[in-house]
Amino acid sequence: MPRFVRLGSFAALALAAGISTTALAQRRGSSARSAASPQAEATARIVAAAQAVLATLDEAGKAEVLFAFDSPQRTNWSNLPSPMFQRNGLRLADLSAAQRDAVMSLLSAALSADGYRKVNQIMDGDEVLRTQGSGGRGRGPGGGGGPSFGKDQYFLAFLGTPSVSAPWMLQFGGHHLAINLTMAGSQATMAPSLPAAQPATYTIEGRTVRPLGKENDKAFALINALDETQRGQAILNYRVADLVLGAGKDGRTIQPEGIRASALTPAQQTMLWDIAREWAGIVHDAFGEPRMAEIRSSVNDTYFAWSGPTTNGSAAYFRIQGPTLVIEYAPQRSVDHIHTIYRDPTNDYGAKIAAK
Repeated sequence: MPRFVRLGSFAALALAAGISTTALAQRRGSSARSAASPQAEATARIVAAAQAVLATLDEAGKAEVLFAFDSPQRTNWSNLPSPMFQRNGLRLADLSAAQRDAVMSLLSAALSADGYRKVNQIMDGDEVLRTQGSGGRGRGPGGGGGPSFGKDQYFLAFLGTPSVSAPWMLQFGGHHLAINLTMAGSQATMAPSLPAAQPATYTIEGRTVRPLGKENDKAFALINALDETQRGQAILNYRVADLVLGAGKDGRTIQPEGIRASALTPAQQTMLWDIAREWAGIVHDAFGEPRMAEIRSSVNDTYFAWSGPTTNGSAAYFRIQGPTLVIEYAPQRSVDHIHTIYRDPTNDYGAKIAAK
């Protein structure tokens, strides 16, 4: 006896027109994919890459990398090297080549092309520090002998299980790097994160590399594009030598200072937003572009502040601050050792998006 399958009216019309059910399914799938937002598509790719990392691990490895979403691990980040600062999670030194490749593929999926470049250059710089500036120390936590530098000494952790709907967090960091990406469905925030550099300039394969060179050069270009009156507003009358809201400073606030973005010319405002993009644009473009739109919308309440010389090549501190943004750039007594911080006072650790 033949089996009959009831078809929906659209499918019946498709068959009458000579379209196969396979082609119909493909068209439906294509239509569904085209309807998905860029953020949803990016989320799916990031979650798939995170699950690919988990698939390479045994139970012991999964126990090392997975933490509860509300675990104290979420604030466990620093610019300090290990073991001066005790990190938790999977250490790259303890992974196979295939596992490390999976971790880097995850970072590539989660970050923009420029953000991924920046992270790799920060890590390459730490490898230079290991081989040229620290007497070759590269031992991991517990190895003794002081701080450990190099690409092996970076850690990955997941807070919550990677999901396209439930909140979770991707945490990756080591010396001079802390990426804290909180995701909640098709929303994401990378606040707070700390991209830094030491050395800030180095040579590798015959190329001069400056992981934070754009940040530096764009800021000096802006301060020197201001007229005398504008500079008088932007330049602080006291010295700022370090990050005010760096690691361990969650919940603190800064009184807005400097020149308002609304007091800048349109060209100067474009320069300011271009500086902010160096931090807000580290994350995948699907999340970075809406974030930039949010930042630009607060032109009347965003400030640019400066402390130090205005000649490029000098060590100078600057800050960009708005209702949902704090960026600080702080040389550590040298232009070759830079700390920076990126925060959203309303959404650090996903406080806003994870609560929905």
